[in-house]
Amino acid sequence: MKSKLVVASLIAAVSLTAAATDLSTVVKTYELKDGSKVHVFKDGKMGMENKYGKSVSMPEGKVMETKDGSKILMKGNEVFRLDDALIKGHREGG
Repeated sequence: MKSKLVVASLIAAVSLTAAATDLSTVVKTYELKDGSKVHVFKDGKMGMENKYGKSVSMPEGKVMETKDGSKILMKGNEVFRLDDALIKGHREGG
């Protein structure tokens, strides 16, 4: 029984730290040719937002082209982290 309580406590603690993400942790945003955006977090990992404002999956290592024609390489695939940040941004009116 104690081990179940420890596991539940650990899951709750991890959930709370994951919930601490918001758009203030984004240091750079690139607009892509197709209207989507790539957000770069402080740790260098990226999350992709489609042209409708929803977070979407993008395979790590994928080359993307920005509106100005430069190419960037996807690092990480922070779908859930970006989704959480976007939801908080909308709730806070951002």
